[in-house]
Amino acid sequence: MDAMSARYDDVIGPLRQAYDARAAWRDGLTKEPWKVEERQSFRDRLAPGARLLEIGAGTGQDSAYFRYEGLAVVAADLSPAMVERCRAKGVEARVMDVLHLDVQEASFDAVFTMNCLLHVPNRDLPAALASVRTALRPGGLLFVGVYGGTESAEGPIEGDEHVPPRFFSWRTDGQLLGFATESFEVVDFHTLDVGGGRRFQSLTLRRPEADRPDGGSDVGGDF
Repeated sequence: MDAMSARYDDVIGPLRQAYDARAAWRDGLTKEPWKVEERQSFRDRLAPGARLLEIGAGTGQDSAYFRYEGLAVVAADLSPAMVERCRAKGVEARVMDVLHLDVQEASFDAVFTMNCLLHVPNRDLPAALASVRTALRPGGLLFVGVYGGTESAEGPIEGDEHVPPRFFSWRTDGQLLGFATESFEVVDFHTLDVGGGRRFQSLTLRRPEADRPDGGSDVGGDF
């Protein structure tokens, strides 16, 4: 398969296999301080009791945090082994992926996805973002965090210890913002140099209020 012509349906099976096999290892990782800060910053934007969907939840560390903070959380991951780890933490979790979200339309106030969209080929990223937009209520917030920014490339990476090797899509800042603004309004965009030659792109997006049938807005919300 040519990496630049990859489709999500081609990569989801190997991704599931790779993450199932490494679930226990990933559950033992300590979250880096900058990730904790990014997560906290997004939490601070949300109203008390907000309903949040985490896509690509992994073993549920972030979902458990949001639940502890009083949010109503649903965790989604393509890996059944990861979903079991989420449930063990007391988090409601379902086996779903970003292109196949089995949730009610406009049923979430916020969506959080950390390094999940790295695995979606560019050809399917618009559809993935449209899927997320449908899950969010008008005015709802989306956090997208991914590595990238300096080059555009797709395919496996050298030295990946997951088996089979995972597919990645690296995007420049301009590319990422271009995809995002097709479906969302940009609330915040910034980048971080996080060590090890990694550069992190942090996006907070909003589903436009214009999507509301009456064109109105919520009263008294913190969004």
